[in-house]
Amino acid sequence: MNELSLEALQKLCDSRSIKWTKHVAKRLQERFIYREDVYNVIYHGRIIKQYPDAFPTPACLVSGKALKGTPLHVVIGADGVVLTVITAYEPTPDKFENDLETRKEK
Repeated sequence: MNELSLEALQKLCDSRSIKWTKHVAKRLQERFIYREDVYNVIYHGRIIKQYPDAFPTPACLVSGKALKGTPLHVVIGADGVVLTVITAYEPTPDKFENDLETRKEK
């Protein structure tokens, strides 16, 4: 399982096979992002970047919207058994193009 699919991530969500890292728990609190926002991105967003060689499991960047309608990115790893939420953030125009999905060149 090198590349992840939204369908596979959604199935893991449905079964509540989710691990929330200490890092993401801290970031969600700092950024006023709720777990329900992360679920909304997984169920209604789209994968915009794959990280098939990420360690310890393949990961991907999912773009979607928080429940309040603001853009939200979530980085997720999965091994086919457990979905690991790594981080979540609101994309900003200083780092992303106008579509808020394409990272600007450095």
